Amino acid sequence: MPIHTMVSFFRRRKRFLDSALIFAAALALASPAGAVASAAISELPTPVTAALKDAGIPLTSVGIVVQGVDASTPLIRHNTAQPMNPASAMKLVTTYAALELLGPAYTWKTEALADAQPGIGRLDGNLYLRGSGDPRLALEHFWQLLRQLRTRGITEINGDVILDRSAFALPPHDPAEFDNEPLRPYNAGPDALLVNLASVRLTLRPSADQKTAQVIAETPDDDLHIDNRITLTQDACGDWRERIKPAVVGETIAITGDFSAQCGEKALNLSPWPADRQVERLFRALWRELGGTFQGKVREGQTPPAAISLATQESPPLAEIVRDINKYSNNVMARQVFLTLASERPASPDGARQRIKGWLADKGMPMPEAVLDNGSGLSRGERISAGSLAQLLLTAWKSPAMPELMSSLPLAGVDGTLKKRLGNGAAAGRAHLKTGYLENVRAIAGYVLDSSDKRWVVVFLINDAKSRQGKPAMDALLRWVAER
Repeated sequence: MPIHTMVSFFRRRKRFLDSALIFAAALALASPAGAVASAAISELPTPVTAALKDAGIPLTSVGIVVQGVDASTPLIRHNTAQPMNPASAMKLVTTYAALELLGPAYTWKTEALADAQPGIGRLDGNLYLRGSGDPRLALEHFWQLLRQLRTRGITEINGDVILDRSAFALPPHDPAEFDNEPLRPYNAGPDALLVNLASVRLTLRPSADQKTAQVIAETPDDDLHIDNRITLTQDACGDWRERIKPAVVGETIAITGDFSAQCGEKALNLSPWPADRQVERLFRALWRELGGTFQGKVREGQTPPAAISLATQESPPLAEIVRDINKYSNNVMARQVFLTLASERPASPDGARQRIKGWLADKGMPMPEAVLDNGSGLSRGERISAGSLAQLLLTAWKSPAMPELMSSLPLAGVDGTLKKRLGNGAAAGRAHLKTGYLENVRAIAGYVLDSSDKRWVVVFLINDAKSRQGKPAMDALLRWVAER
């Protein structure tokens, strides 16, 4: 074949191949967005679809993502862009943001200050108790702060006690707004000086003769009165809490209902007073127990710039706080951390939202559909898509904060909110998951280790009137992933 003929042949062949490639590319672009690929990775496992069908939950009410932590595309994705209420799974956003923005070693300080140096045995002037939003200023930590004053020789306070709660700027809080259960501890509002989560602990138990139910007030409070009208029964213990009806009348907590002797001892935690009133009651009782005297008022105010520090109580590090929040889904603590994320002081909910949104954008996770309310998930308004929540978990996996975040999640069949779930089967001890429960909402999100020791991000959100029946479908997906 002449040289010029061969050249012409190869030129024609090249033009043909180029045209074919261009046509193939155009065909792919003209096809419905990833139609073939989507079909392959969007199909839900049969046990999951069967369980959803049995529960009467339509696929339109469900958002699901399953993706390897090192994979570029999901193995399963379904309804990933729809904004949904995640319930307590929203705590993943708050706690991951906090670990990165504040650092796992971050601590809060609660201080006792005075106008001037105390004299021998007494403080002539006001005592200022200044909070910074410590999420876990427990009863014993508040006692330790006051004990520091006593060990420094202060017995008598001749001025007032000023509660400095100015670190937070908060809108009015109605504890009954969410579910008309104002005494439930999870409905307590955030506060810069939050002591013992604004709760009191009562112990219910049958009397020695098994004839009456006793109520013991465990939290120090000199002014608290208990009106015990509980009937002791011999029924099965069951859901004992739902049969107890507490109410607050003045300084009295009246308790009606019935309590089974089969329950043994049970702790009843209530939030009967606003945060400032709770601090006052605890201060008076603990200061008296420590041998101190005080005749003044307890009131709200701000610490003077020239005030002298007398004692400081430092919180556990953030990593430990995050563990409490996620393992046990503590809403009040989550709200404290959320507010702490605000860039300016006093911290406000809007300030916290702005900083988290900015951080998400900086991390390449803009999440335009996400709605942040209080950061705890105890909200009717919070929203996020399954796809965005999965993206958050994938990003967290490559973060220096990953060990702290992952270890804070309940471990299936072992602890936290998953202690009694998935205890048998492949997922037991191999799934770190944040759970979420609200009326018409069920959620799980976290990491699952399969039988080949490959780790997967799993997100499963249900927003439906029958969401309560969705647990078998969620468990089916977790087992399916763990058994791979």
